Amino acid sequence: MVTDRGALLLDRVLAGSGREGLRHVVAVPARSGTPVDWPHWTPAPVRAAFARCGVAAPWRHQAEAAELAHAGRDVVLATGTASGKSLAYQLPALARLTTDPRATALYLAPTKALAADQLRALEELDVPDVRPAVLDGDTPTEARDWVRSHARFVLSNPDMLHRSVLPRHPRWSTFLRRLAVVVVDECHTYRGVFGSHVALVLRRLRRVCARYGAHPVFVLASATARDPEVAASRLTGL
Repeated sequence: MVTDRGALLLDRVLAGSGREGLRHVVAVPARSGTPVDWPHWTPAPVRAAFARCGVAAPWRHQAEAAELAHAGRDVVLATGTASGKSLAYQLPALARLTTDPRATALYLAPTKALAADQLRALEELDVPDVRPAVLDGDTPTEARDWVRSHARFVLSNPDMLHRSVLPRHPRWSTFLRRLAVVVVDECHTYRGVFGSHVALVLRRLRRVCARYGAHPVFVLASATARDPEVAASRLTGL
């Protein structure tokens, strides 16, 4: 018996409210993914971490995006929801943190919940010496000191970057000097006036990093961007 999971999910979403207000439903057919080999540069601890979490091999789009980032090229990945965007930026970031013990990485999300989800994913992967940590408005002062001094994979948001990190960049100089990868997740949310503000924050980040001799690779992820390349270029200035 074949189960229509899409219909079941729709029924759960509409439970209690009925379908009276529903005007249009689009069914997107499933597509088979194409698994590929791990990139040759994937460190053994990173590959083992993904294997423990049930990832035997990456999908083609994940590997292609990771290859570009590993080669030092800025990249934007636009693909559907739940299609595995996280691995596409986790792989090059974790590989760099593993092979370069001085390197750091920064993940920016539009919501605290998304950053918390990424923290749980990184903690589950448990790659040695990555030391992930969230930095947001709820982070206590004493914890912020630890994040600044010890975390190598900081998960934050543009507002925190604007209000706490960049104005105090001398205190963050060690982290910024070693910054190798910047991930901008759900980049399609940064549009309009809000998007223009975030674009300026990212340019400030690049300028401050350059002052300390760092030129991090930017990896952007989006589910719904109409023209991902143009949107990513406008957002980052790259």
